[in-house]
Amino acid sequence: MNAVTPPPAPYAFVASDCGGLRMSVRGTPVVMRCSGALWLEAERTLVVADLHLEKGSSYAARGQMLPPYDTRETLRRLEAEVADLAPSAVILLGDTFHDRRSEDRLASDDAEKLRTLATGRRLVWVVGNHDADGPQALPGEVADELTLAGLTFRHEPQAGPQTGEVAGHLHPAARVKAPRGTVRRYCFITDGQRLILPAFGAYAGGLNVRDAAFAGMFGRQPLAGVLGPSRVRAIGWRQLVGD
Repeated sequence: MNAVTPPPAPYAFVASDCGGLRMSVRGTPVVMRCSGALWLEAERTLVVADLHLEKGSSYAARGQMLPPYDTRETLRRLEAEVADLAPSAVILLGDTFHDRRSEDRLASDDAEKLRTLATGRRLVWVVGNHDADGPQALPGEVADELTLAGLTFRHEPQAGPQTGEVAGHLHPAARVKAPRGTVRRYCFITDGQRLILPAFGAYAGGLNVRDAAFAGMFGRQPLAGVLGPSRVRAIGWRQLVGD
């Protein structure tokens, strides 16, 4: 991912101290973090999408045996973000559980980690298509969507260009064209008016942003905030290729 063309000035991406990217969505400052989380510093709010907890156990129940460590790893990464940022609120942006029985399959220590997440802060479960009922025995608020700092947080992006929407659901991923070949990474995707978060879950996949599912969502050519191990890179649309 070397020698890439910098994004055009209207997007005003700025590197943050954590290696993430600072920008504004509909005028609201946000930071796209290397973990795939979104940070609203002024509101002390951390946002993550599509954790898909207990996806491994869901697959195992259908005979497809995956290592049963996805929930543990996903929560470890979320705990690291909380420890680093000390948020006053955490928004789980839908599909936090992989299915409606996932909460029942949680290991006791993983359930305790989720309870601890709500201690001393606001925890909001925005429901998604995989977890439409919300949590049954865990603390926190349940909402279809949430408005904060001029932005609307919902799981599934609405059709057509939207102003001020922050969503998940589509698991955006970017395949980046570079002089030495291509590389594929999870990414944020934004036109400065709306933003779609990458999936945070250890077993969650990624859909190429050149897929037809993203067509018509942005009022101008979007940019990808492509996740790397220590840096989020702003990549222009022309350097993004399909799978």
